[in-house]
Amino acid sequence: MNSIVKKGIICSMIGIMQLGIGTAVIEASPRHHENKDYEERYEHHKDRDHRIQEERERHEREMKRRHHEEEWQWHERQQREKEHHEEVMRTIGGLALLYLITNS
Repeated sequence: MNSIVKKGIICSMIGIMQLGIGTAVIEASPRHHENKDYEERYEHHKDRDHRIQEERERHEREMKRRHHEEEWQWHERQQREKEHHEEVMRTIGGLALLYLITNS
């Protein structure tokens, strides 16, 4: 009976050691870190998509003619708004590109 208990204790210790080594390997594996990188990228894309959506909505509101505007005023404001919109979209795209470069 004494040898069965000893063998049981030894097998339990071996199992605990294997579990500890397995945990250490999983923590050190690059796949584990890729998940964190993926989550970071997902959050960044989600934020960028939100900013793009807000800019598109703002642009759409600004492009509509206001009831007190003359035709020529409306066309001038549309031109300024188009230039502003293009600049903002380039900035958002540039920030996304900068993020990709710095995190690769």
